[in-house]
Amino acid sequence: MITVRIFICCFCLNTLFACKNENEKKVNTINVSDTLPNKNPYVNIDQSPLDMSWYPTNYPIEKMKGNTSLKLIARLLYSRPHKKGRKIFGDDSTALCMYGKPWRLGANEASEIDFFENVIIAGKNINKGTYTIYCIPHDDRWTIVLNNDLYTWGLNIDEDKDLFRADLPTMPQLPIVEDFTMFFNDMQTGCTLTMAWDNVKVELPIVFAR
Repeated sequence: MITVRIFICCFCLNTLFACKNENEKKVNTINVSDTLPNKNPYVNIDQSPLDMSWYPTNYPIEKMKGNTSLKLIARLLYSRPHKKGRKIFGDDSTALCMYGKPWRLGANEASEIDFFENVIIAGKNINKGTYTIYCIPHDDRWTIVLNNDLYTWGLNIDEDKDLFRADLPTMPQLPIVEDFTMFFNDMQTGCTLTMAWDNVKVELPIVFAR
């Protein structure tokens, strides 16, 4: 009788540990897509949603308040991919953004930047207007490019329409950024456009008259 009870207890403990280990495996295999909301009954949720950044950063709020004295300098439209455990930057084919290969600074349609005033970037005069913005990442720097080829998708970039190029040093990004992010910050002579993803960030100074 004692032997039977010991056997039953051992069986129950083994079953309990097996279930615990199985549940731990399930938890460890959850990825970003598993945590997204249920599908929209009309249109599926875009895995790389469209976002917009402004300078001044509070421009939309002030505009809705009726503040007409605040000047809009720049606006940026881009889609924001997720890291999802992938290798983002590197010099081999396993990297999503390979060193030396053009990257559209986002996903889906090419990222576009609007300047509503003339600005100066890396000593070059940039006229107000709309431009495609993309980059060529390297280990120690990104080459940021403004291009006149608008409304393009993916990496279908016509390099003959490049208007401007500048090499900017990469900086470490901590904590790691899960969602690719671009935003404007104040600086004394204008603003900076910060681009950050994974463990890397780059800052593009933009000079304009205050």
